[in-house]
Amino acid sequence: MNFFSIIGVELKKIRRSHIFWILLIPIVFLWIPQIINSDMNFGMQAEGISPENNFFIQSFLGLAWFMYPATLVICTVLLNQTERSNKGILKMLSLPVNPVAICMAKFVVLLLLAAVQMIIMIGFYFPAAVIASQMNDYQLMISPLLVLRETGLIYLSSLPMAAFFWMVATCICTPVFSIGIGLASIVPSVLAMNTKIWFLYPMCYPFYMVAALQGEMAANLDTFTVKLVPWIPVAVGITAVCLIASCLFFGKSERRS
Repeated sequence: MNFFSIIGVELKKIRRSHIFWILLIPIVFLWIPQIINSDMNFGMQAEGISPENNFFIQSFLGLAWFMYPATLVICTVLLNQTERSNKGILKMLSLPVNPVAICMAKFVVLLLLAAVQMIIMIGFYFPAAVIASQMNDYQLMISPLLVLRETGLIYLSSLPMAAFFWMVATCICTPVFSIGIGLASIVPSVLAMNTKIWFLYPMCYPFYMVAALQGEMAANLDTFTVKLVPWIPVAVGITAVCLIASCLFFGKSERRS
């Protein structure tokens, strides 16, 4: 069984789960108040940001800070629990398949789920902007290319964070603890991004990307600068360490028992 076949098997498993609703519901809850309170975007002129830019930024700040990372945390645990229920992971490990390949295939599925949520976010932005524009008689939609670019940056910058969450879910068998650690690690991201060593804390990467764009759009707000060095080397290193640890600990407790 090759690597792509394993990914196909993992995708078939999640069809029976409710993961899609976990991806969809947070986006719905994010956009409803944004539409209802869209008139508040006109009170940000003092910060030097236009209403349409603020409408975009505020919604994506909410996504990048908590909604998106929290969804990743829950998805990592659910992907692991599909195997641990009914000792499914022991059945998988008994097959002539490399456990490392299974672990990495599950991580790829996690990244695919993250991409699906990003697509859902984009899909909701445009109709939400149209509705808000009609409500306020003002064009609140920004360039689609900018929306796609920023969404892509959020997704790419979240890869180290996803690797960390996957490591936690793999190393800690108890779902409550792994979810608790994952969610608790999200909260300090606001503090971490305001330090000079923000690049050492991958949970703040997506939020930092949106905050950097906000600084570019708002003339009177502090600007967050993104320096590729040392950020990219550190991010790659964190991702590699987390994935190596995940592969080493994947199914280890089940094999012992």
